[in-house]
Amino acid sequence: MYLLDANVFIEAKQRYYSFEVVPAFWDWLDQAYDDGRVASVRKVLEELEAGADELAQWAVQRPDFFLDVDDAALGSLRRASTWATTNGYETSAVNEFLESGDYYLVGQAHAHGHTVVTHETASTGVKRIKIPNACGGLSVPHMNAHAMLRAEGARFVLG
Repeated sequence: MYLLDANVFIEAKQRYYSFEVVPAFWDWLDQAYDDGRVASVRKVLEELEAGADELAQWAVQRPDFFLDVDDAALGSLRRASTWATTNGYETSAVNEFLESGDYYLVGQAHAHGHTVVTHETASTGVKRIKIPNACGGLSVPHMNAHAMLRAEGARFVLG
């Protein structure tokens, strides 16, 4: 299963797959969720809701798409927390990470063998923990949205 970062939804809405231009992308997300291939986490829903826009409305109408952290993920969240606090990141970066959807995405993916989908790229900086760095630190697979769509064989073709 793929777990989607908030930036996947936001970039899609603002750039490549806007609701009015490529509604098939959003239909594909619904179908892929129904098939058990994609989801996200509740904290990402909260981040999207804060936008108070069309994307927030889309997300709120799909509460089941956004998973609650389960008991199995608690140990993985502790491991992610330990990794974040012991790898030389500034305290503010660690605090920001632990309060973000990124932390929950990585923890949930680690616990269940899922792949995180994000548009973030790894960084050598210590002022912000990026998802690819956290995934690498915990051996969690990650990719960008285009790689996921290719891997899934998604096609948005005019009828």
